[in-house]
Amino acid sequence: MVKKTENKEKVTLIVFSQDFDKVIASFIIANGAAAMGSEVTMFFTFWGINVLRNKNVNGKGKNVVEKMFGLMMPKGVSKLKLSRLNMGGFGTRMMKKVMTKKNVASLDSLVESAQEIGIKLVICQMSMDLMGIKKDEIIDGVEYGGVATYIGDATQSKVNLFI
Repeated sequence: MVKKTENKEKVTLIVFSQDFDKVIASFIIANGAAAMGSEVTMFFTFWGINVLRNKNVNGKGKNVVEKMFGLMMPKGVSKLKLSRLNMGGFGTRMMKKVMTKKNVASLDSLVESAQEIGIKLVICQMSMDLMGIKKDEIIDGVEYGGVATYIGDATQSKVNLFI
């Protein structure tokens, strides 16, 4: 018997980081919780918004500061680096190679899986405004919200994680 949506346990994650290892952990936890039947919301704020940037789109109509932020920040999951032992990108490449060898899902596939199974991806509009990220720079399937959106989901959640 399938539980009704309003009876599902809820899980929320704040994704504050753009570090590869922290982001992959976030998506593994989120996909795992959803697979176990929980309703999952991931709220991306500050540096975490870079996870949801579309690597193929350059925002238009930006001022100089917004353009500089856009150039300095990673564009999407393929550009994220390890939080430690990155070693100029070598550590991240080595980690991805080991993940492939050990049949661990790539970050790209975890994001895709999250969207396919209905994990709600919410990006912080205030963080986007602060960093000059435009909606046309964000991957499809993302919702936009703010603190009230997060608090609304978090207060109903059994599990709430800050990563």
